[in-house]
Amino acid sequence: MRVLIVEDETLIAERLAQELTQAGYAVDTAADGERADFLAYSGDYDVVLLDLGLPKIDGLTLLRRWRGAGLRWPVLILTARGSWHEKVEGIDSGADDYVAKPFRVEEVLARVRALIRRASGAASVELHSGALTLDVRTARVTLAGEPVKLTSYEFRILSYLLHHRDRVVPRTELIDHIYAQDFDRDSNTVEVFIARLRRKLGPACVETVRGLGYRIGAV
Repeated sequence: MRVLIVEDETLIAERLAQELTQAGYAVDTAADGERADFLAYSGDYDVVLLDLGLPKIDGLTLLRRWRGAGLRWPVLILTARGSWHEKVEGIDSGADDYVAKPFRVEEVLARVRALIRRASGAASVELHSGALTLDVRTARVTLAGEPVKLTSYEFRILSYLLHHRDRVVPRTELIDHIYAQDFDRDSNTVEVFIARLRRKLGPACVETVRGLGYRIGAV
């Protein structure tokens, strides 16, 4: 899953990026509204963490602009604890949730997981496909109850496919969601990661739909 953090306080942005990366997300960051606006139209995100008090373009203006342009990914607002009017205005402008500063990173991660689940129609923190289970809260994967160790990119691919298990995911979409913006992307590596998943989880875990992309299979 791919996350955009829009936050001008360096320490907060770095802490969030570190924790999200360790949790298995591909992370992009922007310290001002102009950079955030550029990334929003050049990337495809699963959730955006948006501070409201930004240099150059403020967060509410960005949010209204994005929603007006039809960008539909979930937005979690980061706001000062006492700014209740900003929370209301943010929700009315198209935000999906908010967290007040100062916050615990664990709460932000929980809200990110919930927004991604909600966007994909998943109600539980556990995603299933036959004997395969992925717990998005703990980043733990099990097959028939036995733990399976995956690399970061193997986990990202499996997680994205499980979150979108009812459709075929094009390769380009998969690439957009497992790599950060500044990463040197090679579409051939996706096939390598999927081959590794098949070795670890069984050949039927990921189906290749010729000419269209990939779909999670029954394990």
